[in-house]
Amino acid sequence: MPIKIVDSLPARAVLESENIFVMTEYRAIHQDIRPLKLLILNLMPTKIVTETQLLRKLSNTPLQIEVELLQTVSHKAKNVDKSHLDSFYRSFEEVKDNRYDGMIITGAPVENMAFEGVDYWPELCQIMEWTTTNVHSTFHICWGAQAGLYYHYGIQKYMLPKKLSGVYEHRIVTPMSPLFRGFDDTFLAPHSRYTEVRAEDILNVPDLVLMSVSDTAGVFAVKAGNNRQFFITGHPEYDGDTLAREYFRDQDRGLEIDVPINYFPDNDPAQPPHVSWRSHAQLLYTNWLNYYVYQTTPYDLTQVERV
Repeated sequence: MPIKIVDSLPARAVLESENIFVMTEYRAIHQDIRPLKLLILNLMPTKIVTETQLLRKLSNTPLQIEVELLQTVSHKAKNVDKSHLDSFYRSFEEVKDNRYDGMIITGAPVENMAFEGVDYWPELCQIMEWTTTNVHSTFHICWGAQAGLYYHYGIQKYMLPKKLSGVYEHRIVTPMSPLFRGFDDTFLAPHSRYTEVRAEDILNVPDLVLMSVSDTAGVFAVKAGNNRQFFITGHPEYDGDTLAREYFRDQDRGLEIDVPINYFPDNDPAQPPHVSWRSHAQLLYTNWLNYYVYQTTPYDLTQVERV
């Protein structure tokens, strides 16, 4: 699926260098189809890196996607140039009257705070409530998944004894789900978090389906019974060096941090990390787009029903 993005977005050059099909706006408007409209609420501090990671995963399906980027206005980003946000990001006020086939809500480095203590929590709640009427399917990642489960279903998060960081093996609880079509019996995915949600809490909510778990990392994938909301507690979109950059950053800050599990060869941070999750990560995003967005979204987005 070619991704339609603004020609000058920095991610474009990176994606094209990787032989990923990025469509110019001129070519897109000359195709006689309706593109999928996708909104990304990017809460990560490294905006450009996260944009590129997600766009890479959204690229490998057979239809055109029109991607818009959303920011919170109640929090001022410190790790990206304001001109980038002004050029490529929109506010909720600017998109609230629109409807979208799909939306992604990213993680954020605020896990050690209570949800209500996050400065943009009221704005995020407003956006998450809006998704129930204006977005056909919403895909929540890491802290975004915890926030969504808490807001929509009252699922609590719990502090872990130490940071969960590394690449963990997972098993599929719902093997017939289209989300896992093409997956092996077990698969690997990165996690990087200080908190968790628990399987027993998920199972106590009739409207939620536990889809995948790890014996070590716990809950990985949850969905709403109507397929309109997905919650992924890990970071399948991560680049090969992302966990390494986080590990060395935390070391430089003087934090007591373990070497990421199952990541560096021989557990040696001096060696280049081993990438073992890329193909399943691509399948995860492709399957979500194909089976839960493209094949079920109404052609007329005004017909999106309330969750």
